[in-house]
Amino acid sequence: MKNILVIGAAGQIGSELVPELRKRYGTNNVVAADLNTEANAEILRAGPFEKIDILDTDKIVEVMKKFKIDTVYNLVALLSAKGEAMPNLSWKINIGGLVNLLDICVEYKSALFTPSSIGAFGPGTPKIKTPQDTIQRPNTIYGVTKVSGELLCDYYFKRFGLDTRGVRYPGIISNVTAPGGGTTDYAVHIYYDAIQKGHYTCFLKEGSQMDMMYMPDAVNAAIEVMEANPAKLKHRNAFNVTAMHFAPENLYAEIKKHIPDFTMDYDVDPIRQAIADSWPDSLDDTCAKEEWGWKPTYDLNAMTKDMLNVLSKKLKK
Repeated sequence: MKNILVIGAAGQIGSELVPELRKRYGTNNVVAADLNTEANAEILRAGPFEKIDILDTDKIVEVMKKFKIDTVYNLVALLSAKGEAMPNLSWKINIGGLVNLLDICVEYKSALFTPSSIGAFGPGTPKIKTPQDTIQRPNTIYGVTKVSGELLCDYYFKRFGLDTRGVRYPGIISNVTAPGGGTTDYAVHIYYDAIQKGHYTCFLKEGSQMDMMYMPDAVNAAIEVMEANPAKLKHRNAFNVTAMHFAPENLYAEIKKHIPDFTMDYDVDPIRQAIADSWPDSLDDTCAKEEWGWKPTYDLNAMTKDMLNVLSKKLKK
């Protein structure tokens, strides 16, 4: 990777991936791009920034030429809960945008990273230590777009030799950006409410165990898989990656160690609960470990300490 374009840079992952890429590859070698010109503007405009709609082929091509881009990170997606409210828009953005980038990257011989998700699995998938290669029959439009995206990226690799790679992210927890409409977003909301209100009402029921990951590990996964030796990759789109798995009550108990008066109750959202119930409890990331050396840094304890420390300063508590 020499000249990198990150599309969807203002989102949860992009706003932390861009600074890390600029740190590693040089500020002027990483172009941040998003349709949203306001969100995280200070971070993104610390280097080159372009306003891009992922469906605007001409603009993307213009930027590819201007900066001689050799690697693209595609982070544009309508997430699970929002996708259920707007399925047609979800398909248009998640798949229409991806196909647009695949075709452009073939023409300009650029590598392409597109993240998949735990949402690519469904009720028929083994829930414990979900294998890398297993049944994928999701029952959400978000999951359908993710499975379709994995297959499309594999197709473009086999058909056109395009260097496509990706990871299947679990729920991602960040202290920088606000949640973006995902089913696992309770695990971000809870820290804010613990600090600001001392109480949290969870929209998932007790016992809803899911895989999770702290953002620094998510960023490292995105960079490391693109840096990996392609000769060692048996899989490409997309690798299971994980760091921890827990249910709401486990996260509550961990926060309570630091904020003893913190309380939590439940007001279950049936839509998001149904989505959570269809996803695995834990992922098997053996292939990522064996093929490109994946190793997470944060567990629940380390993440909670860091989240509370950073957010307490951020929220001036």
